[in-house]
Amino acid sequence: MVIPDLGRSPAPVPPDADLRAEPGSFRDPANRVFHAGDDVLRALDETAAAHWRALAGSTFFPPLLAAGKVCGTEELPAGSVLSGLPAGSDLPAGSSRPAWATVLRHERIPFVSHPYEWSFAMLRDAALLHLEILRAALPAGFTTKDGSAYNLQWRGTEPVFIDVGSFAPLRDGEPWAGYRQFCQTLLYPLLLGAHLGLAFQPWLRAQVDGIPPEQMGPLFRGTRRLLPGVLTHVHLHGSVQRRNAATSTTDVRAQLRAAGYTRELAQATVRGMEKLVRRLDHQQPPTHWVDYQRTCGYSGDDRAGKERFVSAALGVAGRRRLVLDLGANDGRYARLAARHADYVVAVEQDPAVLDRLYRTLRGEGERRVLPLVMDLADPSPGGGWRGVERASFAARASADTVLALALVHHLAIGRNVPLPEVVACLAGFVAPGGRLVVEFVHPDDPMAARLLANKPDGIFPGYRRDAFEALLAAHGTVEDRLELPSGTRTLYRVARS
Repeated sequence: MVIPDLGRSPAPVPPDADLRAEPGSFRDPANRVFHAGDDVLRALDETAAAHWRALAGSTFFPPLLAAGKVCGTEELPAGSVLSGLPAGSDLPAGSSRPAWATVLRHERIPFVSHPYEWSFAMLRDAALLHLEILRAALPAGFTTKDGSAYNLQWRGTEPVFIDVGSFAPLRDGEPWAGYRQFCQTLLYPLLLGAHLGLAFQPWLRAQVDGIPPEQMGPLFRGTRRLLPGVLTHVHLHGSVQRRNAATSTTDVRAQLRAAGYTRELAQATVRGMEKLVRRLDHQQPPTHWVDYQRTCGYSGDDRAGKERFVSAALGVAGRRRLVLDLGANDGRYARLAARHADYVVAVEQDPAVLDRLYRTLRGEGERRVLPLVMDLADPSPGGGWRGVERASFAARASADTVLALALVHHLAIGRNVPLPEVVACLAGFVAPGGRLVVEFVHPDDPMAARLLANKPDGIFPGYRRDAFEALLAAHGTVEDRLELPSGTRTLYRVARS
């Protein structure tokens, strides 16, 4: 999934392209990311442009690019788009306006996700790729200015490094500037899972800059201090950080040079951290949902009929660009959707189920299905600066086809979300002209009855098939429906109005 022009003569961006700044790219003043239609552009100032050209001519970077470990990148012809780029339009009045010297065009990632939507194995693989890239860069005289998990994205189950502007020439005696970010957004969450069995997702979702060492330290007292990686990267890191709180970066560099900190020592440190991350693992205990396909109660005829209906619905209107599978469980229907779509985002609430799905898809070499951990009753909100630096799931999720199979009753009954709200939410994920494929589990179905047994009598009078169909009709046209042989579940294909 690289941009078509990569490796060929770069085509200019049309002069009338609608340019808009990426809200999450403002933190490095040397470069800024913009969107122009389907193009992803990175504007560089003079210094960053010089770094880019040195990077492009290095021995280590082109192989990473060719292997797909760094996102596809090309330099655009001089002046092809510079005149249209906002130069400091988002800066306060009187501020100096950056002069962009060069524009790069990047491959477009099919679906942008956030680290708190990844499973343990996903976060670990992303961390390992970051360290692999840094390990390749250091002998060639380069480093990365950042160590954030947000610098990585996914092509299905393949991690990819996207922050090309993060590469910079390495100065002897200079520590890795991204070490703190790497610890807070990648290593510490992995330590929480591997050593304490804690879910890291809520921690990362709550703090865009990750988990600081002063929050990690109290969790690793006593003998826990001796667990792999803790003494060095939590307690020692925290101690050094406190000791140098009032020391300038220049002074810290001078102290390191005086102490004999060399490029070789930096490389050894990265190799050691890579070895540590590889050792970390967290096999979450199985839950009810891990074995859902066996326990869900579908008969063989039900399952066969459901698969035929979903497959036919996916084939309507040709190949799909993006499919959302909401409540994906073990990925059965996400795989089916991948036969009809360029890309599938499979959303599942249970981290154990999602992690198993990721590991399975990775083993299969599947690059068209992206598994994400998310509670659809509490989906990812906007985060970071002004709530837009990290876009909400609703702002990112607009699909040609949305699959919502065996999901509605969990939201409407299990989570007490009013049925009109459930339908409006699902329909809202469908792009204009797209389809919603949704399953309604009748109140007398065993699964629905199990959920209702834990609720007060009569609390859901509106949870009825006729009410559900009326709601669907309000949001689009019901093109097809199928009542499964069991008689307690009905499937619908709805074209959005």
